[in-house]
Amino acid sequence: MTTLIIAYIFLLGITLGSFYNVVALRVPAKESIVHPPSACPNCSTQLRPRDLVPVLSWLLSRGRCRHCGTPVSVLYPLGELATGGLLVGVYTLHGWSWEALAGALLVSLSVIITVSDLKYMLIPNKVLLFFFPLVAGATLLSAAAQGWSAVGTALLGAAAGGGVILLVALASRGGMGMGDAKLMFVFGFALGLPKILLAFILACLLGSLVGGTLMLLGLVKPKQHIPFGPYLAAGALIAYAYGADLIEAYVTLIG
Repeated sequence: MTTLIIAYIFLLGITLGSFYNVVALRVPAKESIVHPPSACPNCSTQLRPRDLVPVLSWLLSRGRCRHCGTPVSVLYPLGELATGGLLVGVYTLHGWSWEALAGALLVSLSVIITVSDLKYMLIPNKVLLFFFPLVAGATLLSAAAQGWSAVGTALLGAAAGGGVILLVALASRGGMGMGDAKLMFVFGFALGLPKILLAFILACLLGSLVGGTLMLLGLVKPKQHIPFGPYLAAGALIAYAYGADLIEAYVTLIG
């Protein structure tokens, strides 16, 4: 039964991931997410159902449009696979619970803003405004069952997440955008304090590692702007899954 549930969640996840790709690519461009139907951006041929099967269609077409041969971004299957795999991870950690719902919303938001930020270097306000009440509501319902201290932890996490990025953005004079601050405010509800601070530290470490590697390889220039949203999302997801263990290990190490 557990295997069937996991398989179902994964299939549901890659299907949702396909929709999240549409949201991430259309909302920043101020386009409708329901009309017109999906089409090849190069030849404008409307995609048929066989072209829209998550992951499989991309693999069978070898990452190209069947009609004109234009390469199709690998972001599509990666976003789908990430959504499916991460939702399975959330279920494995928390089963069916309010905490799992908050985790699923965290995953969904992370996938959408990652694709959007990589494509447009933009975290859409509309996406954040949609997810904020959902994430906050699910988190507070989960926290309320644990007591008022858990509710306070969620609220402090939101304040700390948005506040830290806001201070960095002001200090760096535009080195970090307000979209990042708003995103961490939402993440803060789901993670609480101190996990949100861990998420920020992990994001900085990942950003420095990947950014430094890309510069060494000559793929980016030293002052070239690199979207930070994907690293914030990665840091938040790591903190969500392993935050308690990482914080405990650190406290033990310095103790």
